[in-house]
Amino acid sequence: MRRLKVFTSLVKDSLDIITKGSKKYHLWMAFLTLVILVGMYCYSIQLEHGLSVTGMTDRVSWGLYISNFTFLVGVAAAAVMLVMPTYVLKDIDFKQAVLIGEGLAVAALIMCLAFVVADMGGPSVLWHMIPGFGVFNFPNSMLTWDVIVLNGYLFLNITIPFYILFRHYQGKEAKASVYVPGAILSVFWAVGIHLVTAFLYQGLQARPFWNNALLGPRFLASAFAAGPALIILVLAIIRAFTAFKIEDKTIKKIAMVVTVAAQINIIMLVSELFKEFYAPTHHSESAYYLFFGLDGKTALLPWIWTAISLNVLATVILTFHKLRNNLKVLYFACFILFIAIWIEKGFGLIVPGFIPGPYGKIAEYTPTGIEIGVTLGIWALGALIFTILAKTAIGIETGKLKYKK
Repeated sequence: MRRLKVFTSLVKDSLDIITKGSKKYHLWMAFLTLVILVGMYCYSIQLEHGLSVTGMTDRVSWGLYISNFTFLVGVAAAAVMLVMPTYVLKDIDFKQAVLIGEGLAVAALIMCLAFVVADMGGPSVLWHMIPGFGVFNFPNSMLTWDVIVLNGYLFLNITIPFYILFRHYQGKEAKASVYVPGAILSVFWAVGIHLVTAFLYQGLQARPFWNNALLGPRFLASAFAAGPALIILVLAIIRAFTAFKIEDKTIKKIAMVVTVAAQINIIMLVSELFKEFYAPTHHSESAYYLFFGLDGKTALLPWIWTAISLNVLATVILTFHKLRNNLKVLYFACFILFIAIWIEKGFGLIVPGFIPGPYGKIAEYTPTGIEIGVTLGIWALGALIFTILAKTAIGIETGKLKYKK
C-alpha cells in the first residue's frame, strides 16, 4: 500500500515538473507536438489509401520506415556501452550518463515499434504478432525473434531505471542485488537485438547484397558508434540547458567508445568493398548500383558517397587525441558520424538489396511526402518521450523531485 502511495506521488510530481519549464522548453515541446500532429495527419492518409501513397512498390517493398527501424535498433542497443561500465564494472565516470542513455534506448525502441506499425500499413494487422492469437510462426521466423528481443529489451530498459529512480525519489539507495542481474542480462540482450535484426537480412537467400557474414558484426560496430555519438550530443544539450552536471571526463570516455567503434566500422566497410569489387560476380550488381549506379540509375549515389565522406572525416577527427578532446570539435564529429551511419544503415543498406529485381529490372525508390511526414512524426514522438523521461530523471537525480512523507 505504501509503495502505491509513493508511486502515485511520483506520477503527480512528474506531471508537475514536465508541464513547467523555461520559454525555450515550452517552445521545444510545442514544436515536437506540431510535428507529431503532422505525422498523424500523414498517417491517416496512409490508413485511408494504404501503402500506395508511399514510394514503396512490389519491387522495393522496404523503404524509409524499415531503414529507420534498422538504424534505431542500433541506437537502442548502444545504451549497453553505458550500462556495462556503470553497473557491471563500477566505473563511476559513466554513472552520470547511464540513466540518460537508458532513457534514449526506451525512446528509440518505441520509435522502432512505431516504424514497424507504419510499415505494416496499419495497426489492424498487429494481432498477427501476438503469440497464441496471430500467425507468430515461432521459432522458425526471424521476425518473431526480433519481436521478442525488442520487447524484452524495452522491458529491461524501463524496469531497471524505474527501480533506481523510484528508490532515489524516496531518498534511498538502489540495491545492487536487485538491478545488477537485470543490467548484466541487458548487456547480452542488447547484442542480441541487433544481431537478430541483422539475421533478418542475412537469412534472405534471394537478396545476395545482404548475404554477408560481416553484416551482424558491422551492425554492432556502427551501433556502438552512432548510439554513443547521439548520447554525447544529448549530454551536451543537457549540460547547456539544465542544472544536471555532466563532467568532461564522462563525455571524453564515451568519445573513446565512439572512436574505437567508428574505426572498426571503417575497417569492415573496406573489407566489404574489397569483397564486392575485387572479384565481382552478378551478385555484386546491388553494390554497383549503390556506389556507381547501374544502367543510368543513380538515385543513391549522392547519398552513399556523402555518408562515406562524413564517416571517414568523423573517424579521422576522432582518431586524433587533441581534436577529440576539444568538445566543440567532438560534437561536430559526433553529429556528422550520426548522420553518416543513418544514411549508410538506411538507404545504403535496405534499398540496394532489392535492386536489381529478380528479372534484372531496376525500379528505383524515392520516399513520398507522406512517408517523410510519418517518419518525422515518429522521430518527434521519440524526442518527446525522451524529453519527458530525461526531465523526470534529472529532477529526481538533482533532488528537485523528492517524496514528501
